Amino acid sequence: MKQRFYFDTSVFGGVFDKEFDEATLQLFERVKLGQIVCLYSDLTEAEILGAPEKVKNYFKELPKSNMEKLIVSDEILSLASKYIDEKVVGMTSFDDCVHIATATVNKADILVSWNFKHIVNVYRIRGYNSINIRLNYHSLEIRSPKEIIEYED
Repeated sequence: MKQRFYFDTSVFGGVFDKEFDEATLQLFERVKLGQIVCLYSDLTEAEILGAPEKVKNYFKELPKSNMEKLIVSDEILSLASKYIDEKVVGMTSFDDCVHIATATVNKADILVSWNFKHIVNVYRIRGYNSINIRLNYHSLEIRSPKEIIEYED
């Protein structure tokens, strides 16, 4: 069974960032080859609408046969609110919490992000997962594309 990785919006933008492009492109190559399923949400789509044209075009051109769109539900919004209520991050990071909750509720194998401040951060990850476990969700692996690519070499 293929692994299912949830990509937050930063990963799509990483394709065009000199600091992040190499690992990001390697990860998307795995999606294009059908080695992994790229999960994304309707929130991701909405955020990409505000991105530069080249990011929008890259997203549109990805093979949808290797992607799965997830819809943000009331359950997801409730879990995201719990992360805020328990002060894992502040209210300004609510959308980041929605990405994490979407990946959690949909049992993604890994959430992939370039957001080191609010998502790929050991203290935040511990906070998200302590809430997930207490509420009977699974513990979520959260990694940067660089970590995933390096693990596979």
